[in-house]
Amino acid sequence: MILFEGQDVEEVHEVVSTHFAPHRLRVIEDRELNGRFVTSHVGPVSVFTLGYGATVEVRPGELPDIYNIHVPLTGYGTLWVDGQQVGTDNSMVGPGQRLDMRWSADSDTLILRIVREAIDDALGKRLGEIPATPIHFDADMHAANAGSWLAAARIFGESAAAGLFAQSPLAAAHFEQLLLQGLLDSQPHTLTDQLNESGNIDLPAVLRRAMAFCEERAGDPISIADIAVAAHTGVRSLQRLFKTRLQMTPLEYLQRVRLDRAHQDLRTARGTVAEVAMRWGFTHLGRFSALYRKAYGHTPSETVRRSTHGEQAGSPRGQLVYRGPVGAVGDHEPGVTQHSGVL
Repeated sequence: MILFEGQDVEEVHEVVSTHFAPHRLRVIEDRELNGRFVTSHVGPVSVFTLGYGATVEVRPGELPDIYNIHVPLTGYGTLWVDGQQVGTDNSMVGPGQRLDMRWSADSDTLILRIVREAIDDALGKRLGEIPATPIHFDADMHAANAGSWLAAARIFGESAAAGLFAQSPLAAAHFEQLLLQGLLDSQPHTLTDQLNESGNIDLPAVLRRAMAFCEERAGDPISIADIAVAAHTGVRSLQRLFKTRLQMTPLEYLQRVRLDRAHQDLRTARGTVAEVAMRWGFTHLGRFSALYRKAYGHTPSETVRRSTHGEQAGSPRGQLVYRGPVGAVGDHEPGVTQHSGVL
């Protein structure tokens, strides 16, 4: 959605202020502003692109309860956070911090706006309590620490611009949680040491609770942090446990559960292949088809055809059997959940 496009300095100032924070805007060269301000996704993690078409200075002062991450797509910017110049192209600023910016005329910047509540909630899921004051991240987003996260952020922006999240809110919510938890792990902040601490856990009970939660909430936009909370442990401890006991990650297990649910829906003709895939969070139909074929030995459309003609739709290949945590899915032995060997 285009929020602004044109040469009116006062109008672009008003629109940008509405979505971020009140600020001072000054064009510092003898040329007309030619701005463009676009949003492609609004949520806990919102996506914007902004370019002014002229060299400008922007001074918001202290930010409200939002975190802004700036990723230049073209051109360049110089930023100061709390009076200190940011030494990297990519930067982050949060609530209560003072921000000054200068953007080149050819700059076009991807901006991720994260509401403080989303960061606090992500922290609360991992620490057991919400911090009383907002945490502060390092302003410099170095590639050594945050390179992979920044790559994911760009993919998030591209997916939003392509309209993917309008088709699958589940995918949008899941991607947002991935970014939130990934940010807490990759970008240093005031609670990094506390997050890195891990306690003792009851391994079998934790595993059962985590698997049961995945089964019960497979249709919801749950994150690894949600699974950890349900299992009464931390994210890193949960990841180690799944790797040790099941040779997979918690999210891979969740994917298997969702794939199994999609298979059941296709067998009973509960929608088209695309509808079923989107229902269970598989937004890339080619990837879904490949996962499905590896699990069941044929394509999703073949399952639909067989079910339409009353044929046997097949069973998972290389299946893994987990006993105890949840009830059966499909025609399995009670107390046993079976999932394919799909990664």
